[in-house]
Amino acid sequence: MSLNIHSKKLVYVRYRDHILFRNSNPKLYFDVNLREAVGWLIFESEKLLCISNDRSVYPLPNEECESGFSIIKSDIEELREIK
Repeated sequence: MSLNIHSKKLVYVRYRDHILFRNSNPKLYFDVNLREAVGWLIFESEKLLCISNDRSVYPLPNEECESGFSIIKSDIEELREIK
């Protein structure tokens, strides 16, 4: 496994999202919800992809981390690097 904070590799990903429903009819969510995102690839393993979708160009003194999300690789429909 490798950790690459501030990666310059920009990626596009389309993935199947998990849905949390609350106080609504669960039958409305019986289909797959496809989402797409663009961000910097900061971590990848056999099972997981981690993307930063918001970061400072010049981090402030109190900023230790980036903002982003993780996607289970089996839920990825499309992944490509943006040149």
